[in-house]
Amino acid sequence: MDIKAETKAGWRTPASMVLVQLIITGNILLSKVSIGGGMVILVLLAYASLFGAAFILPLALINERGKWREMGWHATGWIFLNAFIGYALPMSLYYYGLLDTTPSYVVIFLNLIPLATFILSVLFRMETLRIWSAFRSLKVAGVLFSVGGTMLISLYKGKALHLWNPILKIHPKEQTPEGASNQLRGTIFLLGSSFTFACWYLLQSKVLKVYPYKYWSSMATCLVGGLQTAIIGIILNTDKKAWKLGWDFDLVTILYSGALATAGKYCLNSWVVAKRGPTYPPMFNPLFVVFTILLASIFIGDEITVGGLLGTTMVLVGLYTYLWAKSKEVRDE
Repeated sequence: MDIKAETKAGWRTPASMVLVQLIITGNILLSKVSIGGGMVILVLLAYASLFGAAFILPLALINERGKWREMGWHATGWIFLNAFIGYALPMSLYYYGLLDTTPSYVVIFLNLIPLATFILSVLFRMETLRIWSAFRSLKVAGVLFSVGGTMLISLYKGKALHLWNPILKIHPKEQTPEGASNQLRGTIFLLGSSFTFACWYLLQSKVLKVYPYKYWSSMATCLVGGLQTAIIGIILNTDKKAWKLGWDFDLVTILYSGALATAGKYCLNSWVVAKRGPTYPPMFNPLFVVFTILLASIFIGDEITVGGLLGTTMVLVGLYTYLWAKSKEVRDE
């Protein structure tokens, strides 16, 4: 019986991780179309987070029944900070970066989050940098290689490869001075988002010590993050029409983000971590780079350039080098 269960987990775990990468890719493309069509970013974030909380609530009630009573004021304060650092601020920066750039550009910065986490953990002395260790040297090399790939993508485009006609046509104006300025602004937003997410990962250990119930913590974080973005959105945008939901593409994006990109992704990741450990899911992150570049080119006309391909390859190689060295280091310790 155990052998059969292990065999099933053997193909289900990688299949689940591939599905997670497809979910992330779909969320990026849907969000780009919605905000490119005029949907207010903070409205999208607020509704998506609140829907995400609604989808996670039944899981919390089933798996962690009654544990909400242990959420005191101390835990509530940490969850409030967790929602701001882990959702409201980084996701706002991420979507504003997406608005100014393209999906295939954005995913490169999402892949920098593990590396940014490593850099911050060294700066805050949460991890010791001993470069004379072989695995730690490889981790540093992976960081440098990925950063170099990101710089190559930002500074060099090269020849555009026109492989097919897009189904939808959403082309950023990158050739104009205004488009170039927007891409620089978007790059700054995306870098800020990556490092804010990195801070959030470092914060997680403290939150879980204070309130160690994953489903209730995630539900509360989504709820508070939705309220935070809603309040900021109402202050910045007083137009009531922006908050009205209709039976349109924006509603599809919101429901997809809440049901699949929040609740579904969380459940799949949690199951795989329980089966294979915490270092297993990040190994599949580079897949959504490939998925996003291909699908963004097919559906919304993102350009595939020689510089982009070279830089993406460098980022992927650097990321895999870092994750492999990290997993070996954890096993040795």
